[in-house]
Amino acid sequence: MNEKIEAVYRAESRRVFATLVRLLGDFDLAEEALHEAFRAALEQWPSDGVPDNPRAWLVSAGRFKAIDAIRRRARFDPLEEEHAETISTEEQEINEIEDDRLRLIFTCCHPALSPDAQVALTLREVCGLKTEEIAYAFLTPAPTLAQRIVRAKSKIRDARIPYEVPGPAELAERLDAVLRVIYLVFNEGYSASSGETATRADLSAEAVRLTRLLVELLPEPEALGLLGLMLLHESRRTARTSPSGDLILLDDQNRRKWDKRLIAEGVALVERALSSRRFGPYSLQAAISAVHAEAPEAAATDWAQIVALYDVLERLDPSPVVALNRAVALAMRDGPAAALPLVEELLGKGELHDYHLAHAARADLCRRLGRSADARASYERALSLARQAPERRFLAQRIAELKD
Repeated sequence: MNEKIEAVYRAESRRVFATLVRLLGDFDLAEEALHEAFRAALEQWPSDGVPDNPRAWLVSAGRFKAIDAIRRRARFDPLEEEHAETISTEEQEINEIEDDRLRLIFTCCHPALSPDAQVALTLREVCGLKTEEIAYAFLTPAPTLAQRIVRAKSKIRDARIPYEVPGPAELAERLDAVLRVIYLVFNEGYSASSGETATRADLSAEAVRLTRLLVELLPEPEALGLLGLMLLHESRRTARTSPSGDLILLDDQNRRKWDKRLIAEGVALVERALSSRRFGPYSLQAAISAVHAEAPEAAATDWAQIVALYDVLERLDPSPVVALNRAVALAMRDGPAAALPLVEELLGKGELHDYHLAHAARADLCRRLGRSADARASYERALSLARQAPERRFLAQRIAELKD
């Protein structure tokens, strides 16, 4: 029975939490209510059985636990009793068209919050990532990030930021922040920043689901482009790791395992986004992914087209990571000697100093040029920074091969 409850927790806890935030109007109270609901499930479900609708049961249990807690505090604060009455009489709707997690994302991405706070709060509260995981992903000390989350929640409470999907007039201007955060959620699922596995399918699936909801609400080109990008990435998931969980590089993947249905849907979305001529960075990244997806084998990849797309992306949305990815593509088109100075220049600027993939890219270019000592040093630097177990095994294997 405990295994069943754990499975429900993995599948439903963040959805239950999102609904409890709506009903209770407070992040911390909702988190406490969530844990109380699952504690009640551990006590009751072994004898009563798992209910037909576990999510509804947990929301109801969490809400009543919260009401009890508020009323206990009401002995010292009459306003708490008023709060409890409001919660107890509020209509409870769980299966709404505008999904509660989508509401929560728009709350976490409210323009009153700084961009860094938006990202941290969404990853922590909507996706349930640990503070330490988020801190590592953004190269930020965990205590600093924890304080950022606390301040963001206080701002939402004190400014009475509404828990809702904004109306049509605001939706377009709020979309960029939401797309950015959803893509970060997807990336954490597609290539986990740490842990024993290379991917977290639950996070990627949730990001895709939320983007589909967004596309229904607002079929803007960049929403279409982001959905296409995620589906094209997702199409390769089963080919990215071996049965033992080791990484398989793109060139070595069995392309027969790629999901043709997802590729077709992703390519169609990219074409819709690009044909609008109002596309942005997500659509361009999706176009790059589509070039990879449509190559029947690695040797047939149109690297010239990929470099050209990166040129446009770099002009539209310049960043060190985009420049790094362009350099890697340039190495495939023109050879490693053409790309190595670009990567070393990027590393010399310092912005990618703690980004393990930048050091891994330099290592690979040096390896291909026969500069074994330089390659080994960069692989070792990448290994010291990597926190995901499959990546660490891959880097250690590369180092061992160079020593041999």
